[in-house]
Amino acid sequence: MLLQPKLNLKVSQRQVLTPGLVQMVSVLALNKLELREMINTEIVENPVLEEIEDTGVSLDERAGMEGDRERSAEEVSAEGERAEKDPFEEIDFGNYFQEYLDPGFRTASNFEEYDKPSFENFLSQPGTLSDHLHWQLGSLNLDPDVRIACELVVGNLNENGYLTATDEELADALGQMESDLPKPIPFERGARRDAHPEMAIVAASGETTEPVPSSSDRNRSQLLQLVAEARSVINDLDPVGVGARDLRECLTIQIHAQQKEAVMVLRRREANARAAGNGTTAPLENGNGKQRDVFSLAAFIVANCLPLLQKKDIRELTRSCGRDAEDVHAAVDFIRTLDPRPGQRYNHIETRLIEPDVAFVKRDDRYVVLVNEEDMPALRLNHSYRRMLQEKQTEKEVKEYVKERYKSAIQLLRNIEQRKNTIVRTCEVIVRRQADFLEHGVEALKPMMIKEVAEEIGVHPSTVSRAVANKYVHTPQGVYELRFFFSEGVNGPEGGDLPLVLLKRKVKKLIEDEDPRKPLTDDFLAAELQRQGIQVTRRTVAKYREDMQIPSTHQRRVR
Repeated sequence: MLLQPKLNLKVSQRQVLTPGLVQMVSVLALNKLELREMINTEIVENPVLEEIEDTGVSLDERAGMEGDRERSAEEVSAEGERAEKDPFEEIDFGNYFQEYLDPGFRTASNFEEYDKPSFENFLSQPGTLSDHLHWQLGSLNLDPDVRIACELVVGNLNENGYLTATDEELADALGQMESDLPKPIPFERGARRDAHPEMAIVAASGETTEPVPSSSDRNRSQLLQLVAEARSVINDLDPVGVGARDLRECLTIQIHAQQKEAVMVLRRREANARAAGNGTTAPLENGNGKQRDVFSLAAFIVANCLPLLQKKDIRELTRSCGRDAEDVHAAVDFIRTLDPRPGQRYNHIETRLIEPDVAFVKRDDRYVVLVNEEDMPALRLNHSYRRMLQEKQTEKEVKEYVKERYKSAIQLLRNIEQRKNTIVRTCEVIVRRQADFLEHGVEALKPMMIKEVAEEIGVHPSTVSRAVANKYVHTPQGVYELRFFFSEGVNGPEGGDLPLVLLKRKVKKLIEDEDPRKPLTDDFLAAELQRQGIQVTRRTVAKYREDMQIPSTHQRRVR
């Protein structure tokens, strides 16, 4: 049986995202700052798009222009007189040196305003933890292989200063790095000098070299030993505790470091006391014994009783250590002075700029939606390229390129306008539903779902979700994210719905007002909310408490 090719027609429906639709979805999700950056990029890439410059001239500027014309006419009339004068006399040396000779107050009319560079050019970028560690490594005299391993360890630290890679992974990476390095060329005894020109200088000096073992020939144990040495170097750097695997190791490193420092200080004091001959070494030794006892007890607690320490269960902690409560309290107070996240000291979070996209303003006893279009580029199509399409002498390739750029520009303008209309329609629904919030504050916030707003304006819920994503609104109650107004509702008092935001605020307020020695349990919080008419369960309260990163009852208790 022979197989022959056949043509079959098949009708099917598929949802295909065109480039214009993809751009519309992406533009809708941008906030004002991101949209402005995107428009500037499009202006650079698309020559058909151009920004409309504000050429409006105010009355003051027009009066200044007339004055400049009159002054220029006077200068032209006096030009002949100045031509006869000595050019050296035209220089105003008094005004030129006034800035350096006059230490007193000067008004703006007494000196010339020079174009000075922006102050932002002199601001340095804030340093990170990696920069701080690399700076310290540069001041140490280390073996080249150890230095490479130290840089590898620094590169695998997270924002808290903890080492995320295992020793085996670091050893594999170190071996891979060393295998990629060029291997040295050995010069064999008795070989011709021109066989290896690179070794001609060594051979000419009369010295013979044996084959040098490559660094990639190290075995597994040597690489692991190199990683351990690098970790030891990183642990001794500032901040102390960086490069640890977990919290227990981080605290242990800090305890040992402070113990070494305390011993050095005590020895220095003892040496000074013996040199002075005042006979005060015995009290210093007694104090050293107490301090050493605190260090040893703190190290024991961190190594063996860290869960009890996190729960603040001092009674069980005292029983596990077998020591007096006073000694345990002293050790716990010392542990509280340690830094559990040493890397956060240098990994500063940059300030995020927020510029509201819309504003809710009250006019004539009703709120209106105003779109913030300040500093937004006003776009238009370049008419010169339109004339190129109409001219017959324009080449075909040029016409195709200009036509494609025109389609892209028109699509962008439509998407920007559609973004504005979608945001305005969504915000108008928010204003109608949250009018009480705008008047009275957060306590008057009502539950509202994205699906309900989408049905009211006739779009898909994903469209509303993109329209409110990463966008902020300026209201009489402050600046809020648009997603703040969308919240689920729970069965509140008097049969009404209560937003989750208010429910979390109530839970947080009850916990803030509790007695630290007798913190409220989740069962008690649920019962208290039910007494106020809010139908919630203990599991729901525990979930909301964890969402707000509030510790449990045992961790909040102060004994």
